[in-house]
Formats: sequence, C-alpha cells, structure tokens
Amino acid sequence: MTSVAAQTLAAIEESASSQQRRIRVLTLTPFYPSSLDPAQGLFVSDPLPLLKDFSVSNTTIAVEPFYRVRSRPSEAQPADWIRYFSLPGNLGLATAGEFLAGRLLKQVFGASPSFDLIHAHAALPCGHAASILSKRLSIPFVVTVHGLDAFFTQQAGKIVGSWCQQVAQDVYRSAQIVVCISGTVRERVLSRSEVNTAVIYNGVDSERFAPADQPTSPLVVLSVGNLIAIKGHRSLLCAFSQISKEFPGCLLEIVGDGPERGRLKELAADLNIANGVRFYGRQSRDFVADAMTRCSVFALPSEYEGLGCVYLEAMSCAKPAIGCYGQGIEEVIEHGITGMLVPPNNINELAESIRILLSNKDLRARIGAAARTGILRRFTLQHQASELARLYRGCLP
Repeated sequence: MTSVAAQTLAAIEESASSQQRRIRVLTLTPFYPSSLDPAQGLFVSDPLPLLKDFSVSNTTIAVEPFYRVRSRPSEAQPADWIRYFSLPGNLGLATAGEFLAGRLLKQVFGASPSFDLIHAHAALPCGHAASILSKRLSIPFVVTVHGLDAFFTQQAGKIVGSWCQQVAQDVYRSAQIVVCISGTVRERVLSRSEVNTAVIYNGVDSERFAPADQPTSPLVVLSVGNLIAIKGHRSLLCAFSQISKEFPGCLLEIVGDGPERGRLKELAADLNIANGVRFYGRQSRDFVADAMTRCSVFALPSEYEGLGCVYLEAMSCAKPAIGCYGQGIEEVIEHGITGMLVPPNNINELAESIRILLSNKDLRARIGAAARTGILRRFTLQHQASELARLYRGCLP
C-alpha cells in the first residue's frame, strides 16, 4: 500500500470512527513489555495504540505473581503493573484468578473510571479474574487464547492440569467471545468447550519490518525464538549441519534465550558447525528487525505454535520463512508460494527446504515478495486493531 493510499484509508477510518460511540476497554494481561524484558508480550501491546483510530480507549494492567522479580514499566510500552498472591509454580494457576480479582476490585475499580468491557489475555489467571469482575460489575469480557495449550493441561501436568482445565472451560463459557489467534487454536478450544469463538490473527508492524536491499554475502539462516525444546532448534542445528558444507561461509544466527541454550551450543560443537553458528541471546526489537532484513532465509521449525509473530515479521521483511505443518502458521504460509512448510522434527525435509532456498536467489526473492504482499493484505497491526474494535462493538448492547 502506498503512503498516499494509507493516509487516505486512515482519514476515512478516522472520519467514520469519530461518529461512533467511544468504548473504554480494560486490557488485563500477564504478557507485556517491561524494563526487564522489552520484547515480552509485544503481540498484546503493539496494536493497542492503533485502537484510538477506531474510537476505542484502552487502559492496560499487566499482572505478575508476587514471588517473581518485580517488573518495571517499559518506557516505550507503559502500563500499570499489579502483583497478586498465588501459590508458586503451576500449582497456583487454578486459583490465582480469584486472588487477582480481589486485588483489582480493591485497587482499580474502587476509584478509577468505569470500563465498558474487559479484554483478558489467557484464561488463567486473567480470564478467570475477568469472569469474576464481569459478574460483580455487570460488564462483558472477552478472553484471548494465545497458544495451543488452551486448557493448561500440558503446562500444568495431569493432576493440576485437570483442575486448570475445568476452570479454563468455565472461563470460556462465561466469556462473551473467546478470541483465538488462529484457526488451529480455535480447534483446540472447541475440542473441549462449545463456546462462542472468533479468530483474530496477530498483526505485524509492516513499517518497522520492511524489505531492505537483498544481501549478497554471506548467506544467513536466521531463527528467532525462546530456546526451549518445542521451538525445534535442535532440528535446525542438525539440518544446518547437513547443508553447511555446500554453502561455505553461510551462517546460522539464533536470537533468543532459554534453558536449552547450553545444550544447543554443545550440539553445535558436536556437529562441528560451531564456527558457523551465532547465538545472540535475547535482543531488542530493533536488533531483530535488522537481522531479518539481512538474512537470506528465516526458519523456526516449532512443533507447538499457536501462530508465531516472528514468521509474520520475517515475511513482512520479504523473506522466505520456514515453519511446520500442523501449527497456526500453516494458515498464513502457502507452501512454495509465500514460504515453506515441513513436518515437525523432520530434519531431512527441513535441510532440503533450506538447501533449495539458499541455492536459488530468484526463488527467495519471488517467495519473499509474495510473503510481503500477503502480510500487507491481511496481517498488519492495522488489520488486527480494526478487527478488535469491531469485536468489541459486537459485545456491547
């Protein structure tokens, strides 16, 4: 979209929104950028400033249990941070919402302006708290499910998980709408609860994540994500070891941190590819954007992904992205057209996809251009904010 067209569209939307009733929304979330982790919860914070273009005012409260290191607001993404009581670890998940609701009733709703609607992120604890507040204050609430573990059974284990599942089901049934970040996530929700659902995909900042001059040397395979087992970095290292000798000087750059970092470094050494792998740890948004504009191919063979904003960001930079079948990104990437899809944990097919893309510059450019076009059509922050505003209005009398 040209800048003139974008400005015209914005003017039309602003004119239309000025005639609409202003909606006051309370966003309640455990995921949000802080001074400790500026990249946490950007999928929640990024569309919020754009809501004002649709006559939606937003107040954000970010929450954390009392036993964690205290977060401080991010200067770039301000929010009110509230701490609440919870039993440590997964044991406290099923009851934490009650403690959080009590804290909010006392501290927030006693003196602050009223809200028309609460938007909670994740069923536990925020959705649970929102369901309690909704009944006490007679205002509707919606809850967004961000991951495939919609009922916390995988996260909390068998015994505690069954308790969490029951509470989560109650939350989904009492919500006006359960917002899912992909159709794959919606299927998980509907597999155990007959509830009202809507799919609103996460959006990407298409100006920050924008194409740059195509790199010539060296070739770079980039991966961005938390270093946890389900993200598939072990498969990526093994795949890279299969093709690295064919592309002398090619680098594998890994951005992110987590408990798997030490083991992944050991694996790179065992595979004799340590000289070609760069572990950058957790980095800023600007660093990630720059890395995506420089890379040749983006790959994250995650085996458990509700959607994955990093794929959208890479595609917005006109880069071919490789993801896995069976994940939310399968609804965005059209295999061979706007990216590549491989089965989870299939090292050989992952290596072959990387090989095909690295060996054909024209193919990379063609897929990258199609990916960028697809993002601009459906998956920008403007799309996300517009759909959220429409959903909010549909929840009110």
